[in-house]
Amino acid sequence: MIRDIAATQPADAGSLDGVREILHQHQHDRGGLIAILEEVQARYGHLPEAALRTVAEETGRPLVDVYGVATFYRFFTLKPRGKHLICACLGTACHVRGAPRTVEEFERQLGIQRGETTPDKQFTLETVNCLGACALGPVVVIDGRYFSKVRRSRVRQLLDDAVKGFGGGDLREDGRVFPIEVSCPRCNHSLMDAAAPIDGLPAIRLTLSFGGRHGRLRLSSLYGSDHVSAEKKVPDGQVAGFFCPHCHGPLDTGPDCPDCQAPMVSLLVRGGGVLRICSRRRCKNRMLDLT
Repeated sequence: MIRDIAATQPADAGSLDGVREILHQHQHDRGGLIAILEEVQARYGHLPEAALRTVAEETGRPLVDVYGVATFYRFFTLKPRGKHLICACLGTACHVRGAPRTVEEFERQLGIQRGETTPDKQFTLETVNCLGACALGPVVVIDGRYFSKVRRSRVRQLLDDAVKGFGGGDLREDGRVFPIEVSCPRCNHSLMDAAAPIDGLPAIRLTLSFGGRHGRLRLSSLYGSDHVSAEKKVPDGQVAGFFCPHCHGPLDTGPDCPDCQAPMVSLLVRGGGVLRICSRRRCKNRMLDLT
């Protein structure tokens, strides 16, 4: 039932103002519910019941429809998460390589079960059936960073590194480069372009806009690769607008980049999840949430 959405504290008037601000930015766009909910979750860390009710009221949608979207996509959560999100794969390939033992070690070290958050709100531990990197199993994602062949002996170090921030080196140096497929969060149309591959794989095709100029932009679908192909050269430091080439809706509606404060471009990942890419030229910040 809707009243059982989540055991969270009621949102006060001030917090609901944040929801209304997000709705105003979308101009109550009925076709952008996923994008609206994503921004609400980015602001509050989860989707409070009061926020879902406000979205339903302000957009004219039945609450059951809003709740249905919030529970259908795995990257939405109705419960607050910890500061650091751990997502471990228990798919077949990872399972036979010892993933259950790795998860048990995370549970032992954190003192929680999968699906729970530590009492100090530092870590949330979740599991999924596949992360799309079967050859690298057991695979664990921590704060958007992929780690391959994670054994029990490595768990303590990963937890310590998460608290320290992982350092921020080149992801390719860690062997965590793998392909993903994405679609538009507004129309759900695939953004993959097999006609113009990059890195030997279908590219991610978007429409780019800056300074009154427009053009096509293609990104490598290898997570960790910086290879791009653009019709228009974007000046270094320029913040560009990104749009879906199918519905032409804006894609740079995510939370601000934690590094440069430019809007993040949000794309849906096939199988569940969100890929976020900074819209500022030369900023390499990107985040992958497959929960």
